[in-house]
Amino acid sequence: MSTDRCRVLMIYPRFNPGSFWNYKATCELAGARHPAAPLGLITVAAMLPETWEIRLVDLNAEEVGEADLAWADLVMTGGMLPQQEGTLAVVARCRSLGKPVVVGGPDATSTPDIYAAADFLVLGEAEEIMDGFVQAWTTGARSGVFRSEMGKTDVTKSPTPRFDLLKFAHYLHIGVQFSRGCPFNCEFCDIIELYGRVPRTKTNAQIIRELETLHALGYRGHVDFVDDNLIGNKKALKQFLPVLTSWIRDRNYPFEFSTEASINLSDDAALMQAMSEANFFTIFVGIESPDTDTLISTQKKQNTRRSLQESVHRIYRAGLFVNAGFILGFDSEKGSVARGMIDCIEDTAIPVCMVGLLYALPNTQLTRRLAREGRLGLPDEAAYTAEAGDQCTAGLNFITSRPRRSILTDYEEVLEAVYAPRSFFGRVRRVGRMLDCSNRRLELPSSMEWQELKSSWRLIWRMTTAKGGVRYEFWKTVIDCAVHNRRALPYVMMMVALYLHLGPFSRNVIEQVQRQIDHLAKASPGSPKTSDLRSAHGHLEVVG
Repeated sequence: MSTDRCRVLMIYPRFNPGSFWNYKATCELAGARHPAAPLGLITVAAMLPETWEIRLVDLNAEEVGEADLAWADLVMTGGMLPQQEGTLAVVARCRSLGKPVVVGGPDATSTPDIYAAADFLVLGEAEEIMDGFVQAWTTGARSGVFRSEMGKTDVTKSPTPRFDLLKFAHYLHIGVQFSRGCPFNCEFCDIIELYGRVPRTKTNAQIIRELETLHALGYRGHVDFVDDNLIGNKKALKQFLPVLTSWIRDRNYPFEFSTEASINLSDDAALMQAMSEANFFTIFVGIESPDTDTLISTQKKQNTRRSLQESVHRIYRAGLFVNAGFILGFDSEKGSVARGMIDCIEDTAIPVCMVGLLYALPNTQLTRRLAREGRLGLPDEAAYTAEAGDQCTAGLNFITSRPRRSILTDYEEVLEAVYAPRSFFGRVRRVGRMLDCSNRRLELPSSMEWQELKSSWRLIWRMTTAKGGVRYEFWKTVIDCAVHNRRALPYVMMMVALYLHLGPFSRNVIEQVQRQIDHLAKASPGSPKTSDLRSAHGHLEVVG
């Protein structure tokens, strides 16, 4: 093999099948195979020498063949915590075939010891590392560890990702990244540990170049800004949004955008207006808890001193619908929190909620505190092997402050309440009435319009043939939106489509949580029965 040439097989590991973020049923509806493309790997691909040949296989969308592995001189892989099991499987397969394998990404950076079997570890932000790795490989090194100082990388030097390696039809959306880091200091969050508290932004020209590349390759539709807090550097964002607005207008609105942002976005009417004009249609917000004491104790003070209901509704009126995250299991929870969380979700009218259990992520302030207190790990009576997933099923990896069974019972109660069809579709209807879509435009080629039409018919069929009250709630929601705010109908249908995943997913989580509760009851037979702990909230009905 020539030292200036190398055949690299990039393998994106499978997500755990029980993850909230899989959206498999929704993907199938749209003719896709996975929600999001592997932005990290294709960014790394752009840092490799032009003489190197690169192939990409996303195991969430396709299988890797023996011929691909036989072709490769080197395999690169890595991902996030819910991909840990999949990454280790890739490493094991490569080692069994004698293929050198490189592992990087946020999970390897946080827990490198887990990936000790890999030949190379690339830990940290790749822009600072890849030149050194390439130099080592081409001079004959066949193992090593390469590190960069976290949160210091100049992202203005980050190259345009290799979007040409993607099969666009496999995904619901394609990602780009404007900034890294978040200015806040949430105790449980690993983003500030990985990327720092000073948000670093790309230049306007960089992002426009990335969008131009996607456009030239023929991609149209949903683009996700994967930033952990897009508004972390408001000054830079406000300078960028008019440029983005001008660009999409000049190209007849080929994209619409989503992102993640903190709730203080609602305080800035001009910024919300600018995002709406730039064709942003939805944001994910970490609300975590409606309890002020909990928010203060976990250092999420940006969510206090406000009415969450009014804040979310202002965002709706600006034309952006909100998805949100909620967490149970904080030390500050004095008793049952289920009713307060359910009321918050209903009052804010947030249909899509990721309700999970607190998880002590590696290298966070929370994990360091729990370690000092001797609370990391599970007590013997709580030892239970949950199905591979994420914090929805595998949270509470520490000794909890209030009884574990009480937290799990609260969790069941919240999921049953918010994902019952009447509750979910009721929130969708309220969003549909509030959502201002006057700035929204998306022009798709006729082939994609036809695909959208087929997806809509599939959704109508699935909802019309569903059991358990879903059909009635679906048609009530469609008619309500058509009568009161017809322009919001595409986004109402988008939220409805997510129920194909969320309904069955929530039922699966409830069943797993109940098994954990039953396990705890056997380990502590003198404790109260689950039925004594729970409030009566009816039975969750899901799409059949």
